[in-house]
Amino acid sequence: MSRHPINVLNEVVHQRVRLGILTIAHETNRVEFGYLKTTMELTGGNLSQHLTVLEEAGLIAVEKGYEGKRARTWVTITKAGRLELREEVKQLKLLISQIERK
Repeated sequence: MSRHPINVLNEVVHQRVRLGILTIAHETNRVEFGYLKTTMELTGGNLSQHLTVLEEAGLIAVEKGYEGKRARTWVTITKAGRLELREEVKQLKLLISQIERK
């Protein structure tokens, strides 16, 4: 008996904001904190918390630096992050196909 796709979803990835961060980072390869904050309509503190969860899980890398005199934070999706995102999308597609068959 195979596992139902709902049981395979990754709780770290599946959360709406974290899924959004991974998706945007996947699309852009490297994304700036301010862009994520604005695009996803988040507070800086809320975004920081989600980035910490993803970074601790090894799904993103966070780089702090400067652009001119302005401090910047960039987010890059890791290889593990790309794999987990692909797996999440695969399981979501399976769920959708089960719904569409009924």
